[in-house]
Parts: sequence; structure tokens; C-alpha cells
Amino acid sequence: MVPKPWHPDHTITFGNIMVKELFVILFTLVFIVIACEIFANSIEHLGSKLKISEGVTGSLLAAVGTALPETIIPILALFAGTQDKTVNEEIGIGAILGAPIMLSTLSLFILALFTMKKRGINGSITPEKTGFRTDMNTFIIAFSLATCALFIPENFRILKISISICLVLLYVFYVAKVLKSSKNLVDSGHVTNTEKEFFLSKIKLPINNFTIVLQLLIGLFLIILGAKIFINSVEIVSKNLGISALLFSLIVIPIATEFPEKMNSILWLRRKKDTLAIGNISGAMVFQGTLQPAFGILFTSWTPGKAVVIGMITTLISGLWLRYVGRNGQIRIWHLFINGLLYFLYLALCIS
Repeated sequence: MVPKPWHPDHTITFGNIMVKELFVILFTLVFIVIACEIFANSIEHLGSKLKISEGVTGSLLAAVGTALPETIIPILALFAGTQDKTVNEEIGIGAILGAPIMLSTLSLFILALFTMKKRGINGSITPEKTGFRTDMNTFIIAFSLATCALFIPENFRILKISISICLVLLYVFYVAKVLKSSKNLVDSGHVTNTEKEFFLSKIKLPINNFTIVLQLLIGLFLIILGAKIFINSVEIVSKNLGISALLFSLIVIPIATEFPEKMNSILWLRRKKDTLAIGNISGAMVFQGTLQPAFGILFTSWTPGKAVVIGMITTLISGLWLRYVGRNGQIRIWHLFINGLLYFLYLALCIS
């Protein structure tokens, strides 16, 4: 069979597809961020209404709320993604591992950049010490277990399942410990005070348990809808660019899905709410370092590919560094530049 001659329209068609899908990706990311803001707003008001500490609101409620985009994406990719199962698994693993990589490196670096103007490069960020230590200790233990699971052969499946169960139990233990410490923190003046207006009150609805839960469910529904559209577009773009969906998911997706954590933390730091700002990130790291890897170990091959191993080692080093520099409850701005350096080193190794 004689191949058809090249025609300029072929390039135009390819370009039109790329432009369309890239526009859909950008639109859905904005859509997800808005939906996440709706969810996080209801979480913040819930924390205020329940009279719980800033540490609990930051490390649990806000962290879980803003972690929803990167949590929903792997679930939908694996169970309701495209027809290509390999692509679905690559998107799932990339989204699971990309989130803690981004939080522990680039997100903290961006936080430092925005804070440096007011506090100086030698200035400090001072989260509540006990809660920060709990967050980082839990994350390091959990992510170390998840990294070890990469190297367990598939014929030792029962051992992988055991690690997955341990990760879930570790998060349950973490939640219980954080809630137990909430009362003492509230007594010492760390109660949550919301400064943002409740969104549904703008349409004259009262602020009560029903409307808070209603807004929470609306935000969750919109996040799921946006994530489903996003997954389909990622498959098309990654294939057209000739790169794996795994690499695309590891590098590109987390930059956008971690946007809510970054923005919330930047705003809280500007209001001198350091505990909420750092708790939002460290709490999200715990959530994404326990439950998401547990999900990945159970429902994917969870094997040590080059990009995956580099990412997990980078994340562990970043977590250990953050735990070390924040051991006394005081993190210097320049300390977080090291986390940024680790991200760019990781990026260079992956691209190479």
C-alpha cells in the first residue's frame, strides 16, 4: 500500500486537537480549584463552628479538603478512566506520588518566595511545635513504608496488602492523636477563627450545619466532575506529545492540583497564621503519604520505575530536611530554598 502524501491540513488538525485539549485541561484545573475553594470554605466554617484548634483545622479539615483534587484523580483514573488500562494506571500512580513530591519541595519553595518579601530571607515561620512534629513524624514513617513496598515482589502480595493496611491504621492513629491534642491547643489560644465569608450566605442562606454540609457536597461534586474531564484530556495530550502519562502526571498534574494548598498557606502566612499555613501543607502530606499510597499499593502494580523511585527518594529527603529544620518550631525562610533545590534536581533527573 502506498502511503498517503503529507498534507498541511494534517498539522493543522493535530494543532487544533492539542489547542483544544490544552484549553480543556486549563479550564478544568481552574474549575477544580474553584470547586476546591468552595469545599475548603465550608471546611473552615465547620472548624470555627465546632470550636476546634487551628492545628486540627489546618492539618485535618483544610488539608483533606484541599487534597481532594489530587485524591479524586487517581481514584477516577483507575476505576472510571479511559479504555487504556496502562494509561489509567500511569495517571493514577503519577497523581498519587506527584502530590507529596510537590508539597514537600516546590510548594514550600513558593511559600518561601512569597513570605521573604515581608520577613526577609533569615526570617522565620513558626508553626505550633507539637502538631508540626506529629505531622512530619507520621509522614516520614508512612512514606518510608510506601517506598519499601515498591521493592516487594508481586508473589509476596500479602506483604504489600499488610503495608497498605498499616498505612490506613497509621492515619487513623494520627487523626486520633491530633483530635486529642485539640483541647489543649484551644485552651492556649489556637482556636480557629474564620475570616472568609461563607459562600452560601451571599445568597441569603443562614450559616448552620445543613448549609455547611450542603456547600461541602456541592464542592465535592464539582471536584469529581472536573477530575473526570481532566483525566480524558491528559491521555490525549500525553499521547500527542509522545511522553508517558506517568511522567505527565508526576510533573504537570501536581503543579496545578496543589494550587489550593499553596494559595491558602500564602494567604494565612500574610495574616500571620503560621500554624494554619504550615499545618495545611504538613497535614496534606500526611493524608497523601498514608491513604493515597495505601490505595496505590492495593490497586496498581506499584513497581519501582525510575521516575517513581527518584520521586519517592526526593520526597523522603525533603520531609526529613523539613522535620530537622523545624524541630524547635521555627523554620527559617532560606531553609525552604533547599526544598526548592531538591525539586529542580528531581525534575532534571526525570527529564533526563
